[in-house]
Amino acid sequence: MKFPYDDFDLSGVRTYPLRSRKSKANVVDFAKPFKAGSGVGGLIESMPSILAAADFKAIVAALRTARDEGHGIVWGLGAHVVKTGLSPVIVDLMEQGFVSAIATNGAGVIHDFEVALSGSTSEDVDEALGPGRFGMAEETGRLLNAAINDGVKDGLGLGQSVARYLHAGRPPHANISIVASAARLEIPVTVHVAIGTDIIHMHPHASGAAIGEGSLRDFRYFVSNVARLERGVYLNCGSAVILPEVFLKAIALARNHGHSLDGLTTVNIDFVRMYRPQTNVVSRPVAGIGKGYSLVGHHEILIPLLAAALSEP
Repeated sequence: MKFPYDDFDLSGVRTYPLRSRKSKANVVDFAKPFKAGSGVGGLIESMPSILAAADFKAIVAALRTARDEGHGIVWGLGAHVVKTGLSPVIVDLMEQGFVSAIATNGAGVIHDFEVALSGSTSEDVDEALGPGRFGMAEETGRLLNAAINDGVKDGLGLGQSVARYLHAGRPPHANISIVASAARLEIPVTVHVAIGTDIIHMHPHASGAAIGEGSLRDFRYFVSNVARLERGVYLNCGSAVILPEVFLKAIALARNHGHSLDGLTTVNIDFVRMYRPQTNVVSRPVAGIGKGYSLVGHHEILIPLLAAALSEP
């Protein structure tokens, strides 16, 4: 049948008192004007307790509680964190006790290694690829592979191997190297590698046996770190695939061995939301036992802001 033009009768619409309704926005949660001179603490306090601002406050609280009560805080760092100049911020957090362990990928340790040696990193790929120069820095390929080969031969993991090399060699910029600082502060570093993804794999000194064995050792170290995160915090910053996948497998092994991980807080920080970090970090690992958060924004803004909030008394 064909419907007619029929004006709907609104005379029987039922209403209710506004005060009786449960509302998602309430003035008690609204932002407050920032008071000049109140510092970072005043800035955080001025934010609304709504959506991402509420999440940010909850993350700060979780990190402070974990540090103050002796629970673990593990940072998963992609290379972008190093390339955006955040190493001094991470090192400062390490010195304040907000880092129990660090996990990174192959690119992360490469960029950190170059920063330690030369104070610079991140070549112009578009410029270097055509002439065949991309990834061919002599010191990066030769020295980093040698550090890995020698360390793994001595029974170390890949992260331990590079940390030992940098700590012993004391390169010019070791003070802002995350890996060198981790060695100085005796904070474990694990490196999780996919063969063929990193520039040092293109060099003749690269050993698949050493890289594979060292990274597998690091995976097992990482699982032990994750297994200690009951009421702790795991942060994934700038890794879209490798670290989220490794973290999920570490969670699976920890739970397989009977670790409850109750009260675990997970955080993903990146400028877009992607499937694996959202699923493997924010959602699945904390289902029924904890809380996951996603902070969307640029690392070079969010991580210093988070660090500043943590530094407030």
